Amino acid sequence: MIKHLLSGADLDAATATEILDTAAEMATVAGREIKKLPALRGRTVVNLFYEDSTRTRISFEAAAKRLSADVINFSAKGSSVTKGESLKDTALTLQAMGADAVVVRHPASGAPHRLANWVDGSVVNAGDGTHEHPTQALLDAYTMRARLGRLAGLSVAVVGDVLHSRVARSNVLLLSTLGAKVTLVGPPTLIPVDIAGALAPGTDVSYDLDCVLPDVDVVMMLRVQRERMKDSYFPSAREYARRYGLDGPRMRRLPEHAIVMHPGPMNRGMEITAEVADSPRSTIVEQVTNGVSVRMAVLYLLLGGNNR
Repeated sequence: MIKHLLSGADLDAATATEILDTAAEMATVAGREIKKLPALRGRTVVNLFYEDSTRTRISFEAAAKRLSADVINFSAKGSSVTKGESLKDTALTLQAMGADAVVVRHPASGAPHRLANWVDGSVVNAGDGTHEHPTQALLDAYTMRARLGRLAGLSVAVVGDVLHSRVARSNVLLLSTLGAKVTLVGPPTLIPVDIAGALAPGTDVSYDLDCVLPDVDVVMMLRVQRERMKDSYFPSAREYARRYGLDGPRMRRLPEHAIVMHPGPMNRGMEITAEVADSPRSTIVEQVTNGVSVRMAVLYLLLGGNNR
């Protein structure tokens, strides 16, 4: 097993499959009266979040606590970061406190890679800028496998704001490794030039959502990240929803078995309508549940699994 999880590219097919299989075992814990395992007793996990987060931060905290680890939650707001403390000095402080693993979210792409050079423990990338979010890709893959029974040979459309999406990048890398066929869909202004070939050869790009829908097994809608947009990437929210939003009529064009995913949080009425988000095809709530199991598997294999 690898020491750090910084990118979807860190995972080969065997390692990714081991994580998914371990997550399936961890999922059984959720059904127990006492949702605890002693696997990481005495280990310390630090959640180091420089950006706002709900699902990811709580998911990692729940995962670590279910494995009996000691959890320290660090938020940049209210810390010495507001006084000018650098990431390196924060890292050295955590190192001095004996952190066994650091889960980091940072607005700067590449920050987790730098952090991995400064601490002795394992580093897990919980999202760095517009770069990557590997545990989201793992939980997405887990959800697809749970719903559809396989990953190899699946056709997956990733739709929307690919330009600013760390989720899209990690999913392209991981799903391609596991044998799925990925198509990136969105307006030309929100799909970087040559991104498909740069991430994973064989990845397709389409600017027409309606043409793609009848042939996919999974459609993954991405949030339009308006907080990262300094320019005008499309005429209006209404025009974006008309061209690239997933509504009821578009959902009914999907194959009968196809599922709808979204990493959250959602802009309801823009990239996805309430009808679709709340439909039986939607896996959005399942993704949150599965996120805890997958992150339990990641922490266990990084910190405890090597000592089996």
